[in-house]
Amino acid sequence: MTSDAAATTPIERAPVAALACTQCPLRKLALFQTHEAAELELVQSLKRKDMHLPVGSTLIQEGQVDAPLYTLQKGWAFRFKTLSDGRRQILNFLLAGDFIGVQQKMGDAAAHGVETLTDAVFCVFQRDSLWEIHRRSPSMGFNVTWLTAHEESLVDDTLLSVGRRSAEERIAMQLILLFTRAAALQADGGTSGVPFPLTQQHVADALGLSLVHTNKTLRKLERRGLHHIGEGRLYMRDVKALARLADLYGDGRPPVRPLV
Repeated sequence: MTSDAAATTPIERAPVAALACTQCPLRKLALFQTHEAAELELVQSLKRKDMHLPVGSTLIQEGQVDAPLYTLQKGWAFRFKTLSDGRRQILNFLLAGDFIGVQQKMGDAAAHGVETLTDAVFCVFQRDSLWEIHRRSPSMGFNVTWLTAHEESLVDDTLLSVGRRSAEERIAMQLILLFTRAAALQADGGTSGVPFPLTQQHVADALGLSLVHTNKTLRKLERRGLHHIGEGRLYMRDVKALARLADLYGDGRPPVRPLV
């Protein structure tokens, strides 16, 4: 894992060719529900394009009023809010399959920002897609509601950690949840480790810890043989011990979910 040194933003690549919803590789994964042909046709009709953003790019700005809806097709991102002096709270991390921008549709402006953690590809949907989905397909409307509720539960887990867990417990919980979510996107289920593009500053900003405390705690847990982070990947060494430390309810594996 790197420190809090700022990453250099690469030159943006050429636009990516739009991928048909029926050909999306995410739909082949066991993590995502199978959708009927009519549902896929609806999603395809509302999709505008595929968009590539390099690492460190802003997808949605805080206060933005015209942001479309997105599905993260490939890569990592995060939602965040900042104070006037620049202090940042990361609300949650976004992985492939996550639906982005619904909260902004419930108000006049985006109450949070979204930034890419890696090079990322997004499916971009027209701004009125949310209403069209609910109007034309109650089942897909329910799926959007489910995804929003699921994202809220991830934020609730972070709030519990920040409010009540110790530094060790917070980081243990974060590592488990990110590992299981990323592993569900891999054919090997995480046996080869999972990508881990977070810096220590990202961890600190998500868990309400200082950078120094984050560094010391990560090293302490690694010395205890619970996990290993190297060359941008996270490996689990003792999942049961890490789960006990985090006071984790269940195994942390993400439920089978819809894909918009």
